[in-house]
Amino acid sequence: MVKIAFVGKGGSGKTTLSSLFIRSLTAQRLPVLAFDADINQHLGAALGLPDDVAAGLPPLGNNLAALKDYLRGDNPLITSAEAMIKTTPPGRGSRLLRVSDDEPLWERYGYPVDGARLLVTGPFTEDDLGVACYHSKVGAVELLLNHLVDGPGEYVVVDMTAGADAFASGLFTRFDRTVLVVEPTRKSVGVYHQYRSYAAEHQVAISVVGNKVVDDSDASFLRDQIGSDLLGHVGLSPAIRAAERGQPLVFSALPETDHRALADIQAALDATPRDWQRYTRQAVEFHLRNAAAWGNEAAGLELAAQVDPDFVLGPAALNDPAPTALSTASR
Repeated sequence: MVKIAFVGKGGSGKTTLSSLFIRSLTAQRLPVLAFDADINQHLGAALGLPDDVAAGLPPLGNNLAALKDYLRGDNPLITSAEAMIKTTPPGRGSRLLRVSDDEPLWERYGYPVDGARLLVTGPFTEDDLGVACYHSKVGAVELLLNHLVDGPGEYVVVDMTAGADAFASGLFTRFDRTVLVVEPTRKSVGVYHQYRSYAAEHQVAISVVGNKVVDDSDASFLRDQIGSDLLGHVGLSPAIRAAERGQPLVFSALPETDHRALADIQAALDATPRDWQRYTRQAVEFHLRNAAAWGNEAAGLELAAQVDPDFVLGPAALNDPAPTALSTASR
């Protein structure tokens, strides 16, 4: 039961790595929930969806009100969907989510692709330009992950927005491990050191996968610069280059080094201990930060009152009585 994010500077290939890791998991017939949380929505295409199908997926960012209404369930501390912000944590009575295919939200907003279930935040629209930041879109993913209890052998994979903006909200703490995609250049390695310092402050486990590695000197450079955080590397194989031109990816055609890197990512993820207490504590911490910074004024309420001090997200919380049926707004 693990959540993983792929981050990196623009053009590093994090969407390609995200899609390859998803394919590696689904090839093992493992349940995968995938989120495209990048401002440039390309994960669907990378997984093989036709452009028109990928463009037609229902955007989570445009359905925040319905998502909030569904997630608040019967939580007595949350009086309405309007009282919720992107960081509002769950409590007793909230509707918690599972990865399983019979979850109504995945059925409504997700799309089955290559054995995974894909959800998208949605791109910027003309109405957003100049008046909104992208966190108004990815806030939907943060809300969903705050309410998600993934079980044994289940994987949640998120393709994050590029650059240091991935650390500009509490979303970066919602993962058991974050994989930084790094090219064999000084600039890209510099981004790794920046990301590593951000992650260390919040006990976020971070690993590195090299991308666009063409020879031994590239691989040696990454090993020398990154050390033990480097899990492996992926090259510029003909199979990947063909897929990036829109041709179907033949996963079995990837070179052995690529398969080994994907297996090493999975092994590191599986070995990462799950700490539901810390996960819940960090959700509350970022909620209180956002409440004080802007949320209280926006909602006209003291949002700290939404925190259920005795609640811990995790498998035990699933034993609480289920909320009542879906409201009309959430159907």
